[in-house]
Amino acid sequence: MCAKELKNSEPVNFVQAIIDKDKKTNKYGGRVHLRFPPEPNGYLHIGHAKSICLNFGLAEKNNGLCNLRFDDTNPAKEEVEYIESIIYDVHWLGFDWEDRLFYASDYFDRMYQDALTLIKEGNAYVCDLSPEEIREYRGTFTIPGKESPFRNRSIEENLVLFEEMKEGKFADGSRVLRAKIAMNSPNLNMRDPVLYRILKESHHRTGDKWCIYPMYDYAHPLEDYYEGITHSVCTLEFEDHRPLYDWVLEKMHAEEPPQQIEFARLNISDTVMSKRKLRFLVENGHVDGWDDPRLPTISGLRRRGYTPEAIRNFCDRIGVAKTNSVVDIRFLEHCIREDLNLKAPRVMAVLNPLKLIIDNYPEDFEEEMDSENNPEDPDSGTRKVSFSRELFIEREDFHDNPPAKYYRLAPGREVRLKNAYIIKCTDFLRDEKTGEIVEVHCTYDPESKSGRPGAMRRVKSTLHWVSAKSALKAEVRLYENLLLASEQQQEQSEDAGDNELVNKLNPTSKEILLECLIEPNLMNAMPGERFQFMRKGYFCVDPDSKPGSLVFNRIVSLRDNWEKIMGEV
Repeated sequence: MCAKELKNSEPVNFVQAIIDKDKKTNKYGGRVHLRFPPEPNGYLHIGHAKSICLNFGLAEKNNGLCNLRFDDTNPAKEEVEYIESIIYDVHWLGFDWEDRLFYASDYFDRMYQDALTLIKEGNAYVCDLSPEEIREYRGTFTIPGKESPFRNRSIEENLVLFEEMKEGKFADGSRVLRAKIAMNSPNLNMRDPVLYRILKESHHRTGDKWCIYPMYDYAHPLEDYYEGITHSVCTLEFEDHRPLYDWVLEKMHAEEPPQQIEFARLNISDTVMSKRKLRFLVENGHVDGWDDPRLPTISGLRRRGYTPEAIRNFCDRIGVAKTNSVVDIRFLEHCIREDLNLKAPRVMAVLNPLKLIIDNYPEDFEEEMDSENNPEDPDSGTRKVSFSRELFIEREDFHDNPPAKYYRLAPGREVRLKNAYIIKCTDFLRDEKTGEIVEVHCTYDPESKSGRPGAMRRVKSTLHWVSAKSALKAEVRLYENLLLASEQQQEQSEDAGDNELVNKLNPTSKEILLECLIEPNLMNAMPGERFQFMRKGYFCVDPDSKPGSLVFNRIVSLRDNWEKIMGEV
């Protein structure tokens, strides 16, 4: 989705339109009941946040209900860690399912009985073909499939074999239960899909009770039906699976079956949005865990410093569509800037320090400067910031031979120090060995103190600073996009190779600065607190912080607002 599309159109929620129509015709007796059904095989990412906001938001808007349900039908890839993280993420985003927390495994006994019904009514059979043979028999989009030689087994034989599958008498992959639909269907998903497979894995909830597990396409519609779901909202890749969804419910003689509604998944430029690929990056050490601030996981965004309000606002404003598109990552960044601009206290921090000495300022004197905490919040008040003869400024804020349109500090040039005085550079010193500038000398104008009558003499630049006497040392981590910018959206395909993905990772996506200096008012800052470092961006205290050893993550830099970006498109 391009910038102009976001600017010029109000997103239309076609799912709500369907619900409105159903309520008008009294379908489902006017009930609205949705669910968010994650598979516990990884951490949630911002694409899941879109689905969470959509499902829980629709339930709230329509005075309905929304369940949280784990589709835990594949114990080989599922972990309790993932379940706990998902529960935390959904709550953190601000949503509550009350007492409606469910698992697919809650229904394994019932699903097994329904599978027996399918067999008894001639709608399912046990097949001995190997997985490779099933794929071969399935055919292609242009070649119809071939019937399995085991398709016409008797109901009695199928019941015996399925029971023996349940009892663990066969090896993994040696037999499956398949639906009996049509091998010549133009929809490959309807060519006798697998309903159950043998998988001798211990389940996190049922232990070793089962060695056969239902396939997602069989379990999902049944779960929706068991829970009384009215509108089963999923992403577009399941559109071709909808006939199977409906077939299962039809064969179960479901009354008022839920209806599946597909919407476009969230794609963001320069961002890996495949859960499988995110898992590959985590498990192979290419990032620092699921909560790496470079990842689009909800835990990664939270650690970076994103707020639930900004994420919900982003999800609401991009809307819900029926066609796939790409949202510019800059719009997500705009949403967090917009939120933090109103909330985040302003503080001074110097990321790449250069010593500045005010030669005509008293050596042993120190004074307190009044600094506003947030000009966007009139109730935020002010704080005192210590000022002294020796300060630190950003190294980039001094140039010994300034280029054109460089308005910061340079020999003979004046600038204002934020909330303090106007200073004029008189000299600077270099390291004799490296030639690097190590010290800048200035004089100050005592009559130019901020807040003093007549003190607002105009200069072209204002610099932030910290006092050498009281500044605290901190570690600052700067993050950029994990993918190289030139690789926009080329990594969205699940078919792209993992090695190809690794080659497209940005080698400078993480930079650690160890010698940063911050004002002492941040001494007791706690993990999760967010600040605007004046002129540098928005930052969040990282959980790695310890008393006396603060670590900050850059959430987002200070850049042009979204309206300016859209004007360039």
